[in-house]
Amino acid sequence: MRFTQVDDWLGWMETQHPRAIDMGLERTAHVAKTLGIELTMPVLSVAGTNGKGSCVALASSILAAAGYRVGTYTSPHLIHYHERIGIDGRAVSDEELLAAFAAVDRAREATSLTYFEFGTLAALWLFQRAKLDVVVLEVGLGGRLDAVNIIDADVAIVSSIALDHEAWLGSDRETVGREKAGIFRAGHAAVIGDIDPPQSLLDYGREIEAKLLCRNRDFSFSKMASSWDWEGQGARGESIAYAALPLPTLLIDNAATVLQALACMSLTVSEQAIQRGLLQASVQGRCQHIDIAGVDIVLDVAHNPAAVVTLREHLQGLPVAGKTICVFAVMADKAIAEMSAILQGCFESWLLATLHDNPRAARAVDVAAQLRSQQLVNIEISGSVASSVQRAMSLLQPGDRLVVFGSFFTVAEGMDVLSALVESNATQTVNCENSL
Repeated sequence: MRFTQVDDWLGWMETQHPRAIDMGLERTAHVAKTLGIELTMPVLSVAGTNGKGSCVALASSILAAAGYRVGTYTSPHLIHYHERIGIDGRAVSDEELLAAFAAVDRAREATSLTYFEFGTLAALWLFQRAKLDVVVLEVGLGGRLDAVNIIDADVAIVSSIALDHEAWLGSDRETVGREKAGIFRAGHAAVIGDIDPPQSLLDYGREIEAKLLCRNRDFSFSKMASSWDWEGQGARGESIAYAALPLPTLLIDNAATVLQALACMSLTVSEQAIQRGLLQASVQGRCQHIDIAGVDIVLDVAHNPAAVVTLREHLQGLPVAGKTICVFAVMADKAIAEMSAILQGCFESWLLATLHDNPRAARAVDVAAQLRSQQLVNIEISGSVASSVQRAMSLLQPGDRLVVFGSFFTVAEGMDVLSALVESNATQTVNCENSL
């Protein structure tokens, strides 16, 4: 074994390929063949600009409530790499990761792999050995050329289509839609959660004769004050309906999409399992609320305009009595001006941080210039995310709100400093992602 510590493996993996992101399936497929990876259990793959993590959490929670042993693969992680790989309801252990990384390293021989490709192969290797009943895979970037796409999914979800990662996926929804559609398979269900899917997504699905199931055409939902109803189609096209389902803590749009996907899988899932799974599903860092000394802190990884719209709606739906300020740090390649314009009027002040030791991160001074171009005021440049959160907490009183958002890295760093505050205060933590 090359290393005996997970962190040593991860540091080494980051240096083993000339480019951090190198789209294509050839390298991953070659090493997977050498490893003998062939998943025989049902597989649900999830792509989309936003909502992927929620769909994975909802699907795995419902399947687990139905008694199935579930494997999950997600990215990126917030705090620990182990979060990416779930086996039967738990994060993968150090020992399992060490064995998987070593197996991939032996099998790859002279093949160079990116960090993500290496980790994807490790996850698949572990899933094959874990005697799982079903696997839920989150696509990392795009779909067609993402390493996860070496696996033929029994059912595919595309949760939403918006602009993000334009350098790799394209600068318009039609191009992005075609990339996401790459996870569809001929003769298999392809569930589309976007209410206005790009024509390219539909055209590709029809071209390969996938079984397209579109929201508001083939499945739909209606929300009441304290429950919601869903109707859709089963695997043989039969009508299915559920009434008075409990409101999930995650976005109902994604829950409706997941119910349609599960209805198409060769697994028995009772309505009771659906009810339990909806209530138990949660995702860290998606409109996650933490109360510290009466201050409502919202952590959200929103980093593109579509996700910021959802964040705005969530904040407006749960107003606070006092003032709201934010800590914002973001990658330089994001639509910063558009994101800030969407949040016009949401915050009394902006504390801008720089994500240090991250070459992709935008400098706070450059972010400030873009915010000022939107006529936003009360902008303060306050160093790191940690120092910005500490500064923000010194300005807030019970009844006020702090929103920390802009990137997975932003939320992770914010969580780290907030954990120290949590330990010294009576706290109550509630996950309530976009539960409007």
